[in-house]
Amino acid sequence: MLEVGQPAPEFTLPDQNGREVSLASLRGKPVVLYFYPKDDTSGCTAEACAFRDARDLYRKAGAEVVGVSPDPVKSHAKFVEKHQLNFTLLADEGSVVCGLYGVWKEKSMYGKKYMGVERTTFVIDKSGAIVRIFPKVKVNGHVDAVLEAVEALR
Repeated sequence: MLEVGQPAPEFTLPDQNGREVSLASLRGKPVVLYFYPKDDTSGCTAEACAFRDARDLYRKAGAEVVGVSPDPVKSHAKFVEKHQLNFTLLADEGSVVCGLYGVWKEKSMYGKKYMGVERTTFVIDKSGAIVRIFPKVKVNGHVDAVLEAVEALR
C-alpha cells in the first residue's frame, strides 16, 4: 500500500480522447488523482459532477483533477459528454495503474466476491510526492475535503 511521502507511481494512460497522458507531464502543479469504479453509475456520476462543479476552485488552487477507472476510452468520452465534465479521465483497461496505487481490491456485493476499484483519491504535490490519501471515499463532502488538502500545499 502506498503511503504519504512516497513518490506517486509513474504511469501513462489514454484519456477520453485517446491521447496519452503521463503523470510526469502533470508535474509542476498539484494533482488530484481520483480512482472510481465505473462511468455513469450513481456514485461515480455524483463524484465526477462534484469535481466538475468545483473545477474553478481547483484551478485557483493551481491543481489538476484527473479521474481513473478501468472503463475504456469510448465509455469515458460518453461520460464526459453526457455530464459536461471539464477535466481528464484516464482509461486503465487492464487495471494496471489501479494495481500500482493499491486500489484494485476484492469487493463483495450480495455475498458475491469480485475484483474492482475501491474509490480512493490521492493528492500529489508538484514534485510528484503523495501528500494525502483518501481511502474508501464517501462521495458527499469529499470534493471539499480534497480541496482543503490541495489548498494546504500553497
